[in-house]
Amino acid sequence: MKQVSAIRHWPKQDQPATRLLACGPAALADCEVLALLLPIAGKDNAVNRARAMLALHGSISGLCASADAPASVRAAQELARRMLLQDLGAAKDALASPRAVRDFLRITLSGKEREVFCMLCLDAQHRVISTAELFQGTLTQTSVYPREVVKHALAQNAAAVIFAHNHPSGVAEPSHADEMLTRSLKSALALVDVQVLDHFIIAGAQTMSFAERGLL
Repeated sequence: MKQVSAIRHWPKQDQPATRLLACGPAALADCEVLALLLPIAGKDNAVNRARAMLALHGSISGLCASADAPASVRAAQELARRMLLQDLGAAKDALASPRAVRDFLRITLSGKEREVFCMLCLDAQHRVISTAELFQGTLTQTSVYPREVVKHALAQNAAAVIFAHNHPSGVAEPSHADEMLTRSLKSALALVDVQVLDHFIIAGAQTMSFAERGLL
């Protein structure tokens, strides 16, 4: 009861914190969650500043991808990414948790302004060994070199891999070049007994799986 009484007398700009404790984080709007990460500057209203940031960048993903994202927001994003990576590392089989894989890839790649190609290396039991962003490109394409992909897989002693890249355009559909690249990488890795389990395309909140589409 003492805690509730104290909360009722918190300053007005702390209302999101009050609601967080009283109702849980799911009860907060996006701008209220963001406001909790912003430093309080004098009598400035953090919720209004958060609302203005989201309006400027279009979404939380847009804000996180922008160069002027506050350090606290970047830190929160990185904490979420590391939490998901730990969950994947602790899983006995990464493929048994497809949602965790998708969530990790979304938070890693969604919102990036350029195409990025990354690879998850897995052991023989499909447990995650490591993740790496191997190549970065332009707004519409990335140059991926099979030789470097094979070298990285061997260096990590991987038995299997999962590829992923983003489409900044927001359309999670594979191009002909994406399909050709996937086949080329699969053939190159097969020569060293490394299996390609999937290739994901991330476009904002959307994900597309080559394995689910029968494109592997």
